[in-house]
Amino acid sequence: MTKYENYSLRNHNTFGIDARCRFFVEYDTPEELHDLLLASPAMPLLHIGGGSNLLFLGDFPGTVLHSGIRGIEAEEDETAVRVRVGAAVQWDDVVDYTLSRGWYGLENLSLIPGEAGASAVQNIGAYGSEAKDYIERVECMDLHTGQRRTFRNEECCYGYRQSLFKQEEHRGRWAVLYVTYRLSKTFSPRLDYGGIRAELENRGLAAETLTAQQLRQVIIDIRRAKLPDPRQQGNAGSFFMNPVVPREQYEALLARYPQMPHYDVDDSHVKIPAGWMIDRCGWKGRALGRAGVHDRQALVLVNLGNASGQDVLHLCEVIRNDVREQFGIDIHPEVNFIPASGRQ
Repeated sequence: MTKYENYSLRNHNTFGIDARCRFFVEYDTPEELHDLLLASPAMPLLHIGGGSNLLFLGDFPGTVLHSGIRGIEAEEDETAVRVRVGAAVQWDDVVDYTLSRGWYGLENLSLIPGEAGASAVQNIGAYGSEAKDYIERVECMDLHTGQRRTFRNEECCYGYRQSLFKQEEHRGRWAVLYVTYRLSKTFSPRLDYGGIRAELENRGLAAETLTAQQLRQVIIDIRRAKLPDPRQQGNAGSFFMNPVVPREQYEALLARYPQMPHYDVDDSHVKIPAGWMIDRCGWKGRALGRAGVHDRQALVLVNLGNASGQDVLHLCEVIRNDVREQFGIDIHPEVNFIPASGRQ
């Protein structure tokens, strides 16, 4: 276990916001976390992962906890494998590890930043796949009581970028210790999303002979072409969720915008890309103070240099207002806002 006082969180959030916390503690085992919770005085607690989905709006007045639980274990049968992963393992390392062993399912989730624990909280998703499709159970510790509990997939209330752990009554209560994924030994590629088939055709790759490693590389290349590297320019990936609207509302908008892209959710609902609407509002590549919108992907807000969380929040609200005025749709941040303590 390591502990620091008056600690900068700049390297623990991919936006690169230089917020500070009173204490920062990284624990290496569930037992260390349990003992820490019993011994800690009452003060605000914030448990974070890789910080790829956080926006600090100011300094945090309490203790920030971070898991150091690593390791990957597997249990196989003839057709499937259960992979139990420590919460601190980097997500893309999980994808690489499983595919290299012929365990399939996570390939479309390649190169998503963050740690394995966050996959269960955020229900990360990309290119037609979501973590919920493969999560079997999530082992957690209650930060209020120190008690351990395992949630089955159906108890996690998964939806689009949603889970039990993000619901108001559970938010900030559970520290993920381990996540178990159920993967297949048969490769069944998902190709009908985000231009994957067009990229395969450009590379002369046939769907019938495609390998999982080839698909992984295509996904990685597509992401790198669209999204900035947070090590070079602070960002949290997709800042907004794609809104799901009633089909009647979509059809009314389609009469005004015949080229509007969409994805059918069901007979009654349609998903509209938030990035497309933001682009139509003229925000792609524009800046507002020290925060801006990426010039290749309007869904991504970026730190243009020493931006504060308040700078990014202001840009977010201006964009939301513009989209609401032009399209009549309220887009919601995917990123979690961490409130300020009052000190700037």
